[in-house]
Order: sequence, then structure tokens, then C-alpha cells
Amino acid sequence: MAYLRIVSQRICTTRKLASNSPLVQFVPSTFKSTHAINVEAAINPKSDENSNPPRDPLDQNFTDCQAAFKSKTTWEILRAYIVYTLCSSTYLVENNMQIMKISQKILGNRLFNWFMKGTFYGHFVAGEDQVTIKPTIDRLRSFGVKSILDYSVEEDISTEEAQRRETEIHDGSCVSEAGDDNSQGTIKRYHSHQEFADRRYKVDSARTYFYLNEAQCERNMEIFMKCLEAVSGTTGATGITAVKLTALGRPQLLLQLSEVIMRARRYFEELTGHHGSIIGHNVKPEDLAEKFGKARLINDVQVQHFLDKLTYDKKGVIHLFPWSGIIDEDAQLSDTFRLPDLKTGRMVRLISQLTPKEEEMFRNMIRRIDTLCRFAKELDVRIMVDAEQTYFQPAITRITLEMMRKHNKEKAIMFNTYQCYLKEAFNNVSTDLEQAKRQNFYFGAKLVRGAYLEQERARAEALGYEDPTNPSFEATSDMYYKTLSECLRRIKDGKSKGEGKKIAIMVASHNEDTVRFTLNAMKEYGISPEDKVICFGQLLGMCDYITFPLGQSGYSVYKYIPYGPVNEVLPYLSRRAQENKGILKKIKKEKALLFKELTRRMLKGQLYYTPNGNYRPI
Repeated sequence: MAYLRIVSQRICTTRKLASNSPLVQFVPSTFKSTHAINVEAAINPKSDENSNPPRDPLDQNFTDCQAAFKSKTTWEILRAYIVYTLCSSTYLVENNMQIMKISQKILGNRLFNWFMKGTFYGHFVAGEDQVTIKPTIDRLRSFGVKSILDYSVEEDISTEEAQRRETEIHDGSCVSEAGDDNSQGTIKRYHSHQEFADRRYKVDSARTYFYLNEAQCERNMEIFMKCLEAVSGTTGATGITAVKLTALGRPQLLLQLSEVIMRARRYFEELTGHHGSIIGHNVKPEDLAEKFGKARLINDVQVQHFLDKLTYDKKGVIHLFPWSGIIDEDAQLSDTFRLPDLKTGRMVRLISQLTPKEEEMFRNMIRRIDTLCRFAKELDVRIMVDAEQTYFQPAITRITLEMMRKHNKEKAIMFNTYQCYLKEAFNNVSTDLEQAKRQNFYFGAKLVRGAYLEQERARAEALGYEDPTNPSFEATSDMYYKTLSECLRRIKDGKSKGEGKKIAIMVASHNEDTVRFTLNAMKEYGISPEDKVICFGQLLGMCDYITFPLGQSGYSVYKYIPYGPVNEVLPYLSRRAQENKGILKKIKKEKALLFKELTRRMLKGQLYYTPNGNYRPI
């Protein structure tokens, strides 16, 4: 198998830091007996043999209960109704984790697992491993819905343990020779804070990885590789695996790199007087040379070397640094991020506190994500890099874009995620779209409203920096629509110029107004489902009344497919319960549709209905 070959290569080149800890057990035992599943056997034969697969008319009001639940047995509809009813109970939701743990002690593992599979686990999770999830993925596919695999095992650790892990390894500071108005030497947002060391604080809907050691990061990489292999075996080239960069390396390194990026932007503003992204101002290298000349720096050999390494094209400067240095194993970060200081006249480093061990850790992180990209490319599947907190996000986006530039030459293998509750969402997406165009790589993005709103606001207030989030839900929706419209405009522009389909966007939303906006905007911009550049995404067990009608009417749509052993996905189930409590209005509609479909089947004598789809995903 390709997987074994890549793993063997990785073992031979494993860095010494990782080898300090035993890596005998790379992945959970649930993975060990699995193997790649033949793609042809996994695809519904009826769907593939049918040259004209069915396409249903789409009710954009999403009120057709039969279209919404034709993929479900009557028992599954009843179970969904029960689960949503339980999610409506404030007491049960707020105490769900304690209740589950008490139930486990009383019932014992066997009875508890049976009970969970008949309720919450069975509704929100596809199975325990990539073998048991195959029937779910196959059935989704037969009703026009594709899959994003997400191994949803999470550590159930205390707040005290989370804080200890985050703070004892490194204090998160990054002292720069260039200095700053902050006495601690950092931009406030990118400095760690004890109150927020547990990154789960005020976050219900997003998983959190806590760094333990390099060996744990290696195991996480192996798990993601298993996800890639599984999604390849069950869905072919349409499959996607979700990845978080904080699972692949020490989060503090992302914090430091994010600060470097923001320092570079400040430096550019000071140097040129322009605000915003560097790429948007079409500044020529000779313009910077003139600035340095006025500061009497132009004759310095090191300054000239800095100018020679600028990334630019005929329109102007794209980057101040050769960002390829962050994915170049032979480059040192401390040497990559150097620039001429206009005040002192000497070259200074924007990052100067990385020890050789930290440099090695960063290289390990880059090696892991690059290994995943190469493996995904070989299997012809996709990687979706999830968004995280704003103090990590500049680094996550920068690394992801460099991986796009390296691996997205022929198609979109890597996708980044953008959170539209952020004030800078539109500017960030526009900048990255422009970079992809000027550096000629495929751009893939998932647009979400966001998962860290309450935490971001609380952290900004506690640390004393500007709140990075939009002030209201309406403002976030406006940002979402504005950002999506810019993506659609560029897609249309590319089509009209015959430049190919080099932009792919996932509209990841449970909001039916957002879905309707997208459907109407696609028509307005002349983008059809067959163009395969716009897709939709929702979580398994949530908003089926939106997902399935879309897939059955010929739109590209995905379900996030969580999987993992019952005992190890309890934190995930707890988050789903919390998330559903916050969208009671949406639950109310779905419950009504579920009840309506149950009633319809009873009246039609279809209580023993067996789903049998012959749709084909677009």
C-alpha cells in the first residue's frame, strides 16, 4: 500500500526529537487491522452504471420532509427526533458530560455503548473505525452526498492539565530585536495568557488539541493518514479529510510565526505608508530600494541581499520574505525573517528566540503537513485545514498557502478555512485569492461563520487589544455574503477569460438563508453545479433537511463524518449537544419535519421503509 511505503520512508527519516519517545504504537488499535478499500467496490454500482442519474427538483424553502429523510430508516428518523428533543433540555445539555460518565459507571461499558449507539452516538457519529463507517458513507453517496472524514477522538483532560501543558513548555513570547511598544516585546494578541491557556474556554463547537510531545504529533499524523486512506477507499477523488495544524506541532510555534507575520505588516506600513496587505499595493522592488537609499541603507550588502530575495512579479512585491523558507528543511527561521531596520541601519531578525530544539520542532511540524499533502496527492483526495484562534491563524494560513503553492499546481489538494465573523475575513480571502492568481496555483477555501467568537471577544478584552470580531450576527452574515460574492466574481472572471476552474469554495453552513443566498448567487454569476467549483457542507446528524435535498437535486454537498470509539468521542458528543442547544429555532424546524415524515410513513404503511438511493454525487 502507498500508506505503508510513505510510513516506511517517514520512519527512516524521523527526526531525533521524535525518536526520543517510543513510537511503537503509532495509531489506536482500531486502525491496525484495516486496509485500503477498493474504490470501485465502494461506489454504488447502480449510481455509476446509470448514465442519467436522477435529479430531484429543489425546494429552496427546505420544507419537503420526504426529500429530507428518504435516506433514513424509520427508526433513524425516530432516533433523530428523540435526540433533538433531548437537546432542547437545558439541564441535560449543560450537564451532559457528567450524565454520560455517571451512566457509563452504572451501566458498564457494554450496556453504555449499546445505549449510546441507539441515541447520541448513533445519530452524530458514523462508527468506530474506517471499516464500520463504510456503510454510512456508501449510503450517503447513494443519495448524492459526499464525505469529509474526521477522526473525532479527543482528550478529556481537566482545565488544570490543559493550562499546565500550554504554559510549562513555553511562555509564548517571541522577543524580537526590532522591539515593540509592548514592554514584554510582543504584540499583545500573540502573547500567551494564563486565563486562556485552556483553549476550550468559551468554545463549544470546535475540537482542541493539546500538545504533549513530538511522539503524540507523530501519532496524530498517522491518524490523519489513515483518514486519507479511508476516504480514498470509500469516496475516491471527491473525498476530504479534516486536519488541524495544532495537532501536528507545538502550538506556541504557530503563535510565534503569527507574530512575525504581523510584525512584517507593521514594518511594511512604516516603510511605505500603505495600510493593509503588501500584495494589494503594487509596490515595486525599486520603490523599496529608494526608501532604503534615503535611509542610507542601499549600499549595504545585506540590504541588497534582502532586496534580491523579495518575492515579486511585474505588478509588484508579493512578499517581503521568501516564504518558501518555512517549508525548506535547510532554511533556519531566524535567518529567513530578517529585514533592514530603518532606525539603526542594521539587519535585524523578527524572530530570535528559537533554540535549535525549537527549530527542529518547527521543521517536524512542516514535515508532517507536507507528508500529508504528498499522501493526499498520491491518493487523489483532499485536505481541509480547519481554522483556529486568531492568534494562530496568520501562521496557519501562511503555512497552508505555501503548501497550496507547492502541491496545488494541477488541482486543489489543500483547502484553507476562513472565519467570517472576523473583521478581516474579506481582506484576508481577497489577498490570498490574489496571491494564488499571481503565483499560479489552485485556491481552495472553506467559508464558515466561525467557532471561537466568545473566546476571541473575552481574550481581546482581557489582554487589551482590539476585538477582531464583527459586532453582530447580521454583520457576520454580511461579511460572509461579501466574501463569497468576491470568490464567485473571480470564478466568473476566470471562466470568461478561459483561465480554467482554479478556485474551489465550500460553503460550510447550517444556515438555510446562507444556502439560499449561495444558490441564487450561483445563478447570478452563471456558475452551475456541474462546474464543480462550489460545494456545501454540514455535520453528520445536523440539518439533513438541507443536505440531502441539495445532493439529490444535483448540487455538490458534503457531510462531516466523525468516527471513533464510543468512550473516546464523548467530548465530541458533548460539543454537539451544546451546539444544538444554541440553535433551538433550527432544531424546532427539523423536529417538525421529522414528525411530519414519521406521520406520513405511518399513514402510507411505510414503517419498514428501506433506503435505496441511486443518485450520483456531482
